[in-house]
Amino acid sequence: MRTTVKFTAAAAAAAALTLGLSACSAPSDTSSSGSSKKGKDADPAAELVVAASPTPHGDILNFVRDNLAAKAGLKLKVREFNDYVLPNTATQNGEVDANFFQHKPYLDDFNKKNKTDIVPVVNVEVEPLGLYSKKGKKVADLTSGSTIAVPNDTTNEGRALKLLADNGVIKLKDGVGAEAKLSDVEDKKGVQFTELEAAQIPSRLADVDAAVINGNFAINAKLNPAKDSIALEKAEGNPYANFLAVKRGNEGDPRVAKLAKLLNSDEVKKFIEEKFNGAVIPAFGAPQS
Repeated sequence: MRTTVKFTAAAAAAAALTLGLSACSAPSDTSSSGSSKKGKDADPAAELVVAASPTPHGDILNFVRDNLAAKAGLKLKVREFNDYVLPNTATQNGEVDANFFQHKPYLDDFNKKNKTDIVPVVNVEVEPLGLYSKKGKKVADLTSGSTIAVPNDTTNEGRALKLLADNGVIKLKDGVGAEAKLSDVEDKKGVQFTELEAAQIPSRLADVDAAVINGNFAINAKLNPAKDSIALEKAEGNPYANFLAVKRGNEGDPRVAKLAKLLNSDEVKKFIEEKFNGAVIPAFGAPQS
């Protein structure tokens, strides 16, 4: 039986209110697995609950749960969220034990803004950010007056602007890279930006001339970054590896150590390569400091 819990948009909104209220109170000492001990003192036989975006993160975790976890002595439960805030809030409050959905620039910005204390454990994969269009077949089709949707969170918007600049759609101020803000755009070349929550962009693709979409949301919308994008981030040297993360102090949890090892296994590498066909790329190893 699958143990994944899927959150619809309505449920996620309700959960956001609940979690937002709980964020104002002291973190719980008991995780959703029922274990009162944390970190290296956690019961290795207790269920490990991990929050994740459905694709590809939930897919990868479900593969581990169904094929590798039992042999490693790990009880794994996956909770899926169509959101970039709730997984970190739930991890901070102890409602889940870990999460897998984000990269380091996003986490650093989230921790700073929300006064959370979440840390990466192990890198797993990279989802190249892509530029998509239903109205044009190449970047050159974007001209003055074109509308482009970009993610409205700080790190992904900067990443999107850099992708557009790298492909000649806009020009950024000298010395500005993936940390760019809209105010750093020196020359828009006549294009107009629509800022949207990253998860909403795929459903709004038809409303704009083009959109920069995060890899996981593109895949979930049946878009293949390797085939359907008109511009795509380079995978080599990409600093946006997605990783397993925990609240600081829980890095030594023996269950987390087991999951980290499984997520960097040859079996998971093969699964990613075969299932996602280049749209998601294995990126194993220690996260950047």
